[in-house]
Amino acid sequence: MNLQCLVIDDEPLAREGIIDFCAQLDFLKVAGSCGTALEAAEYIQKGNIDLLFLDINMPYLSGLEFLESMEHAPLTILTTAYSEHALEGYRLQIVDYLLKPIAFKRFYQAALKARQLHLATASVKLPQPVDTFLYIRQGDGFKKISWVDILFIEGMQNYAKLYFKDRELVIHQTMISLEASLPADNFFRIHKSYLINIAHIDSVSGGRVFINGNELPISRNRREELLKEVVYTKLLSR
Repeated sequence: MNLQCLVIDDEPLAREGIIDFCAQLDFLKVAGSCGTALEAAEYIQKGNIDLLFLDINMPYLSGLEFLESMEHAPLTILTTAYSEHALEGYRLQIVDYLLKPIAFKRFYQAALKARQLHLATASVKLPQPVDTFLYIRQGDGFKKISWVDILFIEGMQNYAKLYFKDRELVIHQTMISLEASLPADNFFRIHKSYLINIAHIDSVSGGRVFINGNELPISRNRREELLKEVVYTKLLSR
């Protein structure tokens, strides 16, 4: 199964280099190339692009801004001369990033990763409807809430505080029992005191996660796992 690729870079020589690399791999087919993100949008709207090779630094609209503008972006490999963009790229569910000048070995590794993800997502069966409701203890009874709306949960000994966009809710329930009742594909324990809803992450920077204006600490040994979990989950949910 060939991946239909779109090469986006404002430098003609850089585009030609990527196109030449693609020609060496029988599972990649270049459907087109563009010098700006705005031009690329026309290709993507046709719905036949599987993989983007996307430069970050471009006029008018950067590669990262272009990715953020798409609700369902194709698989994307960033090309950039600046390694500090890598973390921001992973927040946007990229497959990989290639530092310029690009060596064919790294290009090949990234392309293989894209192929594996493409095959994996193509073979995933349509998910069954998911019950998005949770019953939490309130006084002598129970209250029905949607876990989709929970931003994150803060544990406080035998209590837990649930944070929503417009309110906070303190309940008499432990973090452990809440974590066990919430879907593991959607919630991630970043710290002994914090359980977050992956869908509401705004950014990850250093040892912090930012959600709706809240800055939450990440345990040192959880940061890399969080990034991998976010990328994998988002790619499979496209």
